Amino acid sequence: MTRSAAPTLVLMVRHGRTPTTGKVLPGRAPGLNLSADGIAEAERVAERISAITKVDAVYASPLERARQTAAPIGRALGKKVVIHKGLLECDFGAWTGASLTSLMKKKEWTTVQKAPSTFRFPNGESFTEMQTRMVSALDDIRSHHPGKVVVCVSHADPIKAAVAHAMGTHLDLFQRIVISTCSVSAVSYSLAGPVVLTVNSTGGSLAELRPS
Repeated sequence: MTRSAAPTLVLMVRHGRTPTTGKVLPGRAPGLNLSADGIAEAERVAERISAITKVDAVYASPLERARQTAAPIGRALGKKVVIHKGLLECDFGAWTGASLTSLMKKKEWTTVQKAPSTFRFPNGESFTEMQTRMVSALDDIRSHHPGKVVVCVSHADPIKAAVAHAMGTHLDLFQRIVISTCSVSAVSYSLAGPVVLTVNSTGGSLAELRPS
C-alpha cells in the first residue's frame, strides 16, 4: 500500500461534561464551559490517547467545551489544537437553550427520535445537513494526514451521525448509538472504505486499535 493509500485512523472524542449536560440543548450558544467533572474527564481521555503512537494532529469544534476538552489532549501529545468549523454541534435553531424536559413534550420529539432524517430544527439545521457536514469535515481532515492518527473533538449528535455513516446505518437509526462525554469512537478510513474499531469507549487502553 502506498503512503497516499494508507489508512487514516480518526479518533472522535465528545467534549466533557458541562453544568447543563443532560438537562439543556445548548447547541451553538457561546459561553458554555466544562464543569469540574468535565475537566477531569478531559484529562483522563488525554492520558488514554497519549498512549497511541503516530498521532499527527488534534482538531476541535470552535465551541468552548470542545476546545477545553482538546487542550489537555494537545498538551499530552505536544500538538497545537486546530479549530475546524465542520466539527461544530448541530444548529438547533429555535430549540437552542431549551430544556430537554420541555422539548420531550413537543409532538416533534417523536420525529427527532424515530425519523431524524426527515426533521429540520426550526430556523436551524437538518440532521441530514449535519451528517453531510460532519462526514465532509472528516474527509477533509483525513486527506491531510494519510497513514496517521488524528483526534477530532466534537459533539454527541455529529459523532453519532459520523459513526452511523461509517457503519452504513441509515440516519433514522442513529439515535440508537450512545456517545458519552469524553468517550472515544475510532474509525479507520482507507480506499476500501471505513472500518469502525470502537464506539463510545470510556475506559481501557486505546494503544492497540486496529482492524481485526
